[in-house]
Amino acid sequence: MKEKPSEWIAISDLMAGVMAVVMLLLVVAVLQKSVSDLRYQEELAKALEQKDDPVLKVTKLLGEMLKNTDTSNLIALDKYTNRLTLRDGVFERGSACLNPEAAAAVHAIQSELVRFLIDNPKAMILVEGYTDNIPVSRPVTDYKRFCTVYDDNFTLSAARAREARRELIGTLDVDTSKRIIVAGYGESKPLSGMEPSDPRNRRVEVQLLIQ
Repeated sequence: MKEKPSEWIAISDLMAGVMAVVMLLLVVAVLQKSVSDLRYQEELAKALEQKDDPVLKVTKLLGEMLKNTDTSNLIALDKYTNRLTLRDGVFERGSACLNPEAAAAVHAIQSELVRFLIDNPKAMILVEGYTDNIPVSRPVTDYKRFCTVYDDNFTLSAARAREARRELIGTLDVDTSKRIIVAGYGESKPLSGMEPSDPRNRRVEVQLLIQ
């Protein structure tokens, strides 16, 4: 005759199962806390790093300065790429000369960019010129009128970047001013999603970097 299973054995098995589930839940909770603590530490480290990032500091300051002045049609700031863009309207068509309003706008932020270079010996400022893809119809030789001589878009874009650099330098000493570097890319780098002939491609971009 078969013996009936002991009720105590059944209860002990149940308790063992419950304890196993509780232990599993505790392990999961500990792991989740460890992951959360690790993420918190990573985010805190990232926040502290950004707080001390000279580029982010000056970018934030420039953003506030531009927001409080009526220069949005002349200068735009992209906080994600740390680039200032001098729009096409800052130059007369076919000219490398900054118009008076643009020169005043650049001069307004010049002191902060200069301080950025002086306070950070490894800082650099890239001044890059771009054009649309409409070819130059004839060589321009009147330097006094156009602030340059050129016969193609690459030369014109470099000249525009040079004139913007000249305004940025101001009275900066020679050694520090060497860290403001000019490049002209002509029509080779149109804006993303924009037709190469679009006039908005005619621009100068100022990028802040730490080597």
